Amino acid sequence: MVKRVLLAAPRGYCAGVERAVETVELALRRYGAPVYVRKQIVHNSHVVRTLVERGAIFVEHEDEVPEGATVVFSAHGVSPAVRAGAARRSLRTIDATCPLVTKVHAEARRYAAAGYTVVLVGHAGHEEVEGTMGEAPAATVLVQSVAEVERLSVPDPERVAYVTQTTLSIDETAEIIAALRQRFPRLHGPAKEDICYATTNRQLAVKALLPHVDLLLVVGSPNSSNSQRLVELARATGVEGRLIEGAHELDERSLTGVETVGLTSGASAPETLVDGVCAWFRERGVAEIREVGRDDEDVVFKLPAELRRSAA
Repeated sequence: MVKRVLLAAPRGYCAGVERAVETVELALRRYGAPVYVRKQIVHNSHVVRTLVERGAIFVEHEDEVPEGATVVFSAHGVSPAVRAGAARRSLRTIDATCPLVTKVHAEARRYAAAGYTVVLVGHAGHEEVEGTMGEAPAATVLVQSVAEVERLSVPDPERVAYVTQTTLSIDETAEIIAALRQRFPRLHGPAKEDICYATTNRQLAVKALLPHVDLLLVVGSPNSSNSQRLVELARATGVEGRLIEGAHELDERSLTGVETVGLTSGASAPETLVDGVCAWFRERGVAEIREVGRDDEDVVFKLPAELRRSAA
């Protein structure tokens, strides 16, 4: 029987997600429905459904947007080819790319322009990876594991640089970068790591929580990379980790033998979903629900320049 729920802090929305969701909401108010969004604005099905109800239309490709319409680029970023395609269709574009992803794009361009092979550490098929690789496709190679580093072949081992996806496992990424340094002693990398502050903070908060729980519940959608990393982190330490999209996926039978539940949420999951999970446990007699850790994040990003200009 569950006796307590411990909430990790910090958890949930990061500054980039806050900015992206607010961007679509403001665009709908300013320009009226429909506003088109290329891909999911953030990787959370609840957020997407809510925005659809308000008049957003989500598309997979910019060619699906009617000529001259308004389209928002998601927080994960897009390649120069996508921007060019939008320009050909005379689309009004609003770029909600997280500034920390934009930083990675700039690094990739800079290294490629200087003649380096750019090793991108990330997950194949992820939208952020596709956008970053599109900045310098001829010079960029994707690496997902230490084994792939060992097989890597580059034109000039003296001129290799790396960048990373922003939502990776801290520990796994450190191992891959260490393997890269061993293979390429003159490896160049960003002065400040590319894994974003929110991903790092949420993983550290979960690490601190795990010794005290029998089960970790992570609120997030299956396509959320940072949420999946939190589940993997629990399992790597021997604690059962489960990804759920909300309280509707909970089942009392699956909690047999569990006394203490750890609860966190990915960077694209709104706090209302965590509140719903807490309410589910309260309804079943769990009185002790408390936060562990400190949420002292104060990062705020400005709205996209397109919206600031139109407001002026």
